[in-house]
Amino acid sequence: MSDGNDLRRRLNRIVLPALFAALISVGAFMAFPLPGSPVPIVLQNLLVVLAGLLLGPLQGGAAVLLFLILGALGFPVFSGGHGGLAWFAGPTGGYLLGYALAALVAGILSRGRTALLSFVASFAGFATVLLVGAVRLKFYKSMGWGGAFAAGILPFLIGDSIKAVFAALIALRLGPAVDRMRRSTRSLSDREGS
Repeated sequence: MSDGNDLRRRLNRIVLPALFAALISVGAFMAFPLPGSPVPIVLQNLLVVLAGLLLGPLQGGAAVLLFLILGALGFPVFSGGHGGLAWFAGPTGGYLLGYALAALVAGILSRGRTALLSFVASFAGFATVLLVGAVRLKFYKSMGWGGAFAAGILPFLIGDSIKAVFAALIALRLGPAVDRMRRSTRSLSDREGS
């Protein structure tokens, strides 16, 4: 019976990241241009941080990595329904790379699922996306640090702060269900293995 249990555990480890990669991809179609900035306002960063908060650093990071691979292969999963390697070299490339780091940061910091940790992890995840994105924007546009802050961080602070609160609240609400699902898969395999 242990073969069936191993399969359940493996499926659990694959399905959740794949589900989040799909959710992040769907978020591509919720992008709004921001006047004066080459970077749109997106829902994807909320989903990326949520992947880290709910799935942890490894599975959350795997979800974002799968999303990035799909985009690099040309699937229309980046903001506005775009895809391809060229997007990593453009003004939004740093934000895309920041997504992978944000899921890891949020996942690492949210261990324990307390309200405080969820909020700290969520804000840290969003800050990671903004910082990595602004650094890339600085070099892409050949601007100073002040210009990179003004174009790549400042316009997003209020919206991303609101999204960070929502991500933390969603994680606090759904986190116990995700944990129960993981535990039930483990305890089922333990019972059937005895």
